[in-house]
Amino acid sequence: MLNRFSPASIRRISTTARCCSDKNEPDLSDPKTLALHKLYRPERITPSKRGIDLLKQPGLNKGMAFSLHERQYLGIHGLLPPAFMTEEQQAYRIITKLRQQPDNLAKYIQLDSLQDRNEKLYYRVLCDNVKELMPIVYTPTVGQACQHFGFIYRNPKGLYVTINDNSISKIYQILANWHTENVRAIVITDGERILGLGDLGTYGIGIPVGKLALYVALAGIRPEWCLPVILDVGTDNTELLNDPFYTGLRRKRVRGPEYDSLVDNFMKAATKRFGRDTLIQFEDFGNQNAYRLLDRYKGEYCMFNDDIQGTAAVVVAGLLASTRVTKKKLSQEKIVFLGAGGAATGVAEMCVRQMMDEGLTEEEACGRIYMVDIEGLITTSRIKSLGERHVKFAKDLPDTKNLLEVVRTVKPGALIGASTVAGAFTEEIIREMAKNNPRPIIFALSNPTSKAECTAETAYRCTNGAVLFASGSPFENVELNGKLYKPGQGNNAYIFPGVALGAVLFAVKNIPDKLFLLAARMVAEAVSEKSLYTYSRVYPRLKDIRELSVKIAVEVGEYCYRHDLATLHPKPDDMEMFIRQNLYSVEYDELINKTYEWPAKDSKHGFPVPVLRRTSMDEE
Repeated sequence: MLNRFSPASIRRISTTARCCSDKNEPDLSDPKTLALHKLYRPERITPSKRGIDLLKQPGLNKGMAFSLHERQYLGIHGLLPPAFMTEEQQAYRIITKLRQQPDNLAKYIQLDSLQDRNEKLYYRVLCDNVKELMPIVYTPTVGQACQHFGFIYRNPKGLYVTINDNSISKIYQILANWHTENVRAIVITDGERILGLGDLGTYGIGIPVGKLALYVALAGIRPEWCLPVILDVGTDNTELLNDPFYTGLRRKRVRGPEYDSLVDNFMKAATKRFGRDTLIQFEDFGNQNAYRLLDRYKGEYCMFNDDIQGTAAVVVAGLLASTRVTKKKLSQEKIVFLGAGGAATGVAEMCVRQMMDEGLTEEEACGRIYMVDIEGLITTSRIKSLGERHVKFAKDLPDTKNLLEVVRTVKPGALIGASTVAGAFTEEIIREMAKNNPRPIIFALSNPTSKAECTAETAYRCTNGAVLFASGSPFENVELNGKLYKPGQGNNAYIFPGVALGAVLFAVKNIPDKLFLLAARMVAEAVSEKSLYTYSRVYPRLKDIRELSVKIAVEVGEYCYRHDLATLHPKPDDMEMFIRQNLYSVEYDELINKTYEWPAKDSKHGFPVPVLRRTSMDEE
């Protein structure tokens, strides 16, 4: 079973970052460790493609980094300029050119083009400059790219499954058209709720493409295991329906039984094609479908919804890190949410699970959470109109749409925004939070930055630097009263890469909510004292995510083996080594396998051949 992960082109161990310290390298002087190293390491396979076809394969192409031997052996000598470059030279050339681009969208387009040409170099540049480039390949720039996708579209990056392909067989054929069979992770969207931008239809394909790029860069999941998919069921965005560049079906969104049938058939076709343990991540589905589909599939398939579970975990991680400063357990805090959609409700429910683990009953935990939606504070007077998930959070308080009034009444320790209403956290509200708490917790999580409930500068200024602030999209550092503050980004990238890595490597049956809570606690523990107390940053440094992903994957694996959820057998003797051996390396591989000798007697040419009578030649 372990061999399923071996067909790859690297033999050496891949550490979690290109420049990682030697502490992650196994001690190969130990015979047992050496034996495990040989068992777990991926094996090099000399590519079957040659010549110009090889150069057109982004997973194999090295550009001018091909050696002279490789150029001659693989039939590409003369097809490349005669210079020989190292990967470091190439990366320097790319990042230099990238920084000269006029805006972030131009940078996105350049990186997109690089990914089409040279996969290793793309991920090398991304991993070396993760803090600088993550906002380019994902939020907030990916939102801008999705809005302009019809204009910037160059090459196919994923699969399009439409409502007109609604059968298992038809969808299976589409999946069979993908260029690799060894798919282990699918990110799928229907484009209805792209970030905070709403219905973008098939322009939303940029979301699964960007998400899977982070799978590779931040968790080391191999690109050939990744498949972006968009379900095209139409769009209710009139502007797109009239856009001459629009790339999808020009029809209103299909809903109801026909929509459900398409999603059902996709799940069946995907697992039929790639296996029951294929990870399927749902991304940016509309609120009316997100929770419903998660409940429908999470017990049957290896799947999760990052907007609900990933967001919940990363917000709880930030809250748990903040409790290290406030010196109060999460169960001792009151929390007000502005926004009660899928993401906010998911966060609230995970807060409840954490509070229950700290000793509260479910009723007591729900009593400490207050939710404000578009109709105002969720109260018992609205019970008949509330969804099932909101009823338990309804409070016996007067109805109000005034957030400041809610804050004054409740006196929460934490204020969390998931409303996409820019500026909803006014200066008066922020000052009220500071009045009630020595270290108020304020998370403005709406994406992109233009939709954030408040800016980092406003939060720090109005609390005189006391706030423990986080946002969904990155803000610049803030200098106030001679002190530098580095606002944390509550980015799901702290959570989903590690969970996905563990799910993929250990072939798990399904992904229980508990795994996300465990990941949240690990993220909170990973925040350094310097981050918390010097910079008031409640999340780890972005450059530490890949190492954090390995630790989360180990925890995922251990939990899944304990609860009979892992189907990879036998269980690896050294879980961490197994994970590290299977990480994608951004270093170029040797494409030509080493030759080796046989014993001389077994490789000797010639054997005495008996003299045969040649009838036609011997006749007179």
